[in-house]
Amino acid sequence: MSLDDYRARHAQYRSDAHLQAAHASFPFIVTWDDHEVENNYAGLVSEDNDVPGATLVPPEVFRRRRANAYRAYFEHMPLGRDAVLLGATARLFRRFSFGRLAEINVLDTRQFRSNQPCGGAFDQLPPAGDDVAFACGQERDPAATLTGAFQEAWLQEGLAGSKARWNVIAQQVMMARFNFGPPPLSPVPVFNMDSWDGYVAARNRLLGFVGERAIPNVVVITGDTHFSVVADLRSDYDVAGSPTVATELVGTSVTSTFPAQAVAALQAALQHPSNGHIKFFNGVSHGYVRCDVDEQRWRADFRVVATVLTQSSTVETLATFEIADREPGAVPA
Repeated sequence: MSLDDYRARHAQYRSDAHLQAAHASFPFIVTWDDHEVENNYAGLVSEDNDVPGATLVPPEVFRRRRANAYRAYFEHMPLGRDAVLLGATARLFRRFSFGRLAEINVLDTRQFRSNQPCGGAFDQLPPAGDDVAFACGQERDPAATLTGAFQEAWLQEGLAGSKARWNVIAQQVMMARFNFGPPPLSPVPVFNMDSWDGYVAARNRLLGFVGERAIPNVVVITGDTHFSVVADLRSDYDVAGSPTVATELVGTSVTSTFPAQAVAALQAALQHPSNGHIKFFNGVSHGYVRCDVDEQRWRADFRVVATVLTQSSTVETLATFEIADREPGAVPA
């Protein structure tokens, strides 16, 4: 809660010798998601406000907590001059150019977002408040946003003006639709409302813009879920035959677990045609995604270790996908 609390937690992580070695060896481009402040917070809305029976946290109280977290983050993380801390707010979305080869748009989908939909009385899936919920219609609210209007316009302007071969969107939560509960598993679709599935209109605006303007070679790189995914990004998942306009690569966690009991259920859900745009899923193995990029193709190796329970482990490439220049959608290599 306090500035000292957040500083202590950052210092705890910074004491890890392997993280120190990684920072000494490689440049980092970083952005935050929820756990730098609180699980699944949205703007100035605490997660507690979505949990039935929990004490409501007033916005001004949560603003103080968020300001403490943001300050500690800026004190400890490798950030350049484009990232600016302004009290309880910050400018973290920014853009990096690698010559004519790639331009990386780094988003902040946490600070400016509206609250997750289908919570409260609509959330009938236990545990209440975790934002995995039945679709209730609120997820289609055209006013809902993950980025805020200013950042959304900034992203569109950058994509439209880019001269790079590859246009990268580095962001937090899964963009592709992932129906956890297609028939016969559930009579109503089940979505992670903390992801872009909870903000359908905002996703359609972005991917529709990419398609309408024919923005080439858009690759979205994502984290958060503790599982690996490769997916086609379509301009509107509710329209049959909607074109693939971009590709998403979801990297798993380095060590954090994914519930083993959920893997089989998600694998079953992926057999339904509504999830046919998802080309690859793995919820068991952990590691990282290594991308090798040139003018002709983007190659992504999903690298995993045998175990995260020891300091030394064998590593292998679990799967490799390639995206060809001006051909959105990844294919196994």
